[in-house]
Amino acid sequence: QVHLVESGGGLVQAGGSLRLSCAASGRIFSINAMGWYRQAPGKQRELVAAITSGGSTNYADSVKGRFAISRDNAKNTVYLQMNSLKPEDTAVYYCNADQLWTEEGVYDYWGQGTQVTVSS
Repeated sequence: QVHLVESGGGLVQAGGSLRLSCAASGRIFSINAMGWYRQAPGKQRELVAAITSGGSTNYADSVKGRFAISRDNAKNTVYLQMNSLKPEDTAVYYCNADQLWTEEGVYDYWGQGTQVTVSS
């Protein structure tokens, strides 16, 4: 019943910008936190940014000052504005919903992943 749908990935030159969106659909009561993770070839998946329902945020050191996460609680949607992109940002980006509550219980959900490629 619950789906996380991502959009906004693509190919961009170094120094450019992209905005990722992730919308959670279904009969959702609440979501504790939403965030973005990424995984580059040969590397482990890492947290990029996260935001709670109250607006508290945290970022990976590698993206501080360049990326900004935001959230629309009414729409169960999270965004990631990515500026000053670097080739090192190239990865598959995954949306995450932590402690998503429905009438069936509470679970974590993941989006399908969207490719971000930054050329030099």
